[in-house]
Amino acid sequence: MVGADQSLRSEGAQAAHILVMGIAGTGKSVVASRLAAALGGNFIEADVHHSRENVERMRRGIGLTDSDRWPWLAAVAEAALGAKGQPVIIACSALKRSYRDFLRAKIGAFRILYLSGTPELIGERLAHRQNHFASGSLLESQLQTLEPPGEDEDVVYLDVRLPPDNIVAIAIAGIYGQATARG
Repeated sequence: MVGADQSLRSEGAQAAHILVMGIAGTGKSVVASRLAAALGGNFIEADVHHSRENVERMRRGIGLTDSDRWPWLAAVAEAALGAKGQPVIIACSALKRSYRDFLRAKIGAFRILYLSGTPELIGERLAHRQNHFASGSLLESQLQTLEPPGEDEDVVYLDVRLPPDNIVAIAIAGIYGQATARG
């Protein structure tokens, strides 16, 4: 098992950046942190790079605008570039293609792990979420803003109905070309 783990970490070092994306409530942080641990990489939590103003807007159930998001995305890119070692696993909603293009322009190419599920399932998760500024009141604005990644974006599609450890296993297989996981 140690040999397999070392081999996986060695393979993981070949993927410089991996973006775990999706709307609020899809489990980005859980999946990205577990993936980083599995690959021996670095975990970047985009949420910690929001301005106080952005956090307060979201706490009040007000969706962010493009102008709210650009400085945040720049901070996320800076954090990813400053991370030591590889791979760097970024948990970030990156809802629009233009946001992902912005990140690519700043940090280079990356693989996308797209977490998706039904609005009903995600709404239920958000309704039970505690101690997070992004609540169910943001679901509609997140869905309206979302531009799912296209096939041309080097994406692995992941279904959030699965347990996080299963999602991570499928993600790893997808990253290294062993599987595709449509949800």
